[in-house]
Amino acid sequence: MSSADNRSTSVTQASPKTMSLRNQVLVWAALFVGAILLLWVFRSILLPFVVGLTLAYLLNPVVNWLQKVGIGRSWGAMLSLTGVLVLLVGLLLALVPLVGAQIGGLVSRLPSYVSDLQALLREWMPQFTEWIGPERAAQLEGSLADMIGRGVEFAGLLTATLASSGLTVVSTIGVLFITPVVAFYLLVDWEGMLKRGDELLPRNYRDEIRGVLRDIDNAMAGVIRGQGGVILVLCVYYCTALTVAGLNYGLAIGLIGGLLSFVPYVGFLIGFALSMTIALVQFWPDQWIFVLIILAIYTVGQFLEANILYPKLVGQSININPVWLMFALFAFALLFGFVGLLLAVPLAAITGVLTRYALQKYQQSSLYLGTESPADAAVAVEKPARRTRVVAEK
Repeated sequence: MSSADNRSTSVTQASPKTMSLRNQVLVWAALFVGAILLLWVFRSILLPFVVGLTLAYLLNPVVNWLQKVGIGRSWGAMLSLTGVLVLLVGLLLALVPLVGAQIGGLVSRLPSYVSDLQALLREWMPQFTEWIGPERAAQLEGSLADMIGRGVEFAGLLTATLASSGLTVVSTIGVLFITPVVAFYLLVDWEGMLKRGDELLPRNYRDEIRGVLRDIDNAMAGVIRGQGGVILVLCVYYCTALTVAGLNYGLAIGLIGGLLSFVPYVGFLIGFALSMTIALVQFWPDQWIFVLIILAIYTVGQFLEANILYPKLVGQSININPVWLMFALFAFALLFGFVGLLLAVPLAAITGVLTRYALQKYQQSSLYLGTESPADAAVAVEKPARRTRVVAEK
């Protein structure tokens, strides 16, 4: 067989593999675009299903444990859901009236607190101007006034956006009544769904896909279970510490800062800014020691979050750059509203896993390594061998 025939045969043998890789890329890209389109089309009805899926994912280990001790899966799902619902209803009945009153009072009093803080700053300005000079003092005063105004404007815009895209009457009814039903049926059939999905995996790539799915499961566990634990601990810590310190609306501020802590630094900065504004107006100058106590509370809270809670509960399972996480939150909130806020972090974690997998495959490819493809390498090895045989025959 001639050299040209050999090359033609090698290229013909390599083309199905190349086409197969191209087809896989096209299929996965089409699935991704289709999933985003479906989310956008059905975004107005997704909330109970997203919450139900999240609840089922959280309770699946509990149901598995109940199944091991001899309780059927249906009864285990019913018992775990009943326990969660009883706990949530109890917390709502106990906390909603108090927290609602505090949040309403905070929203109504916030403009007056900002005005009082500006008046307090104007009182300090003569001494401060004498220290740094009139020109720099004027620049600093203008910058502070602009920053405070923008902060109040942003807080109002954020509150209005969440209120307009949050729970309407219809979605509230859906969450209350449809979510437990969705979670129950998902829990009952969870293992069956996983088994059927595993059977549909391509046999040649089954182990590789299973590894990617395990990484996604670890990332989701870090997002939902780990990040949920961090939020819960921070809410309890800030609410308790600020209330014990005697800060006005400390319960509401601690709850706001704790719940927003899933956005990197945003929860801490909003809670810190609100607390210090109220503390300065409330305690300065007669009880200035309480201002230092509020400052110490947030210093300890940030240390706990960064060095103990986040490494222990979340660890490296998410491994998402904070900038990418904030972009995902704003982008999904813009596209899907309140549901987008719930989906942003899990989808960002999944995207991070798939991106790392794609980069790993790229770094193993001939394009990155600069090596020849298997077909070209076979042709290159065959040529010297043929030359050797021709020389030997001569």
